[in-house]
Amino acid sequence: MQMAGDAGRFSTACRRCRRLARHLEAVRADFPEYHARPVAPFGDARPRLLIVGLAPGMHGANRTGRPFTGDHAGILLYDTLHRFGFANRAQATGCDDGLRLSGCRITNAVKCLPPENKPRTDEIRRCNAYLRREIAGLPAAAVILALGSIAHRAVLMALDLSPASFVFGHGARHALPDGRVLYDSYHCSRYNTQTRRLTPDMFRDVFSAISRCFAAC
Repeated sequence: MQMAGDAGRFSTACRRCRRLARHLEAVRADFPEYHARPVAPFGDARPRLLIVGLAPGMHGANRTGRPFTGDHAGILLYDTLHRFGFANRAQATGCDDGLRLSGCRITNAVKCLPPENKPRTDEIRRCNAYLRREIAGLPAAAVILALGSIAHRAVLMALDLSPASFVFGHGARHALPDGRVLYDSYHCSRYNTQTRRLTPDMFRDVFSAISRCFAAC
């Protein structure tokens, strides 16, 4: 188990959330070929854009060990990243698929697969030390994109900002006190895309806004 002094340094051996650690042990027993451990961020070490999701998906990142890789949630995300020049290919199937990101990094508010894809508040808070460290290491002009309200709140928690002052909304743009900008989007989950709560055009409009933000900086 990681010691308190290492709280902000990510490790795939982290077991700070006992419920999640036990859940992953059970998943590894049922699926021994799965990664089934905390999932590391993926992409550029010094990105212009940091994308924050919710948590690894059972048969996606939890299986492959890479965020949004191998399940439905990654289909729209990686296609959009490719269209906007952040990725060298439009599909993410596994860690050996040759996919590379440029100027972009993807992480999650919670690094472990939670039961029923529902992390508890204490787990989000405990894992927030990792996100805090990631955000602190961003370039001054970096943009953060939160996929969903939980990711949005996790970003604000990492920056010690009040959710009441920065209300989540799809397409919302928030100027942060440190000079960076936070954008919001509905999560590109299977449920949201199949129910048309989030369409490809809606998602691309957010990236178009981010591109304009980069051009203006």
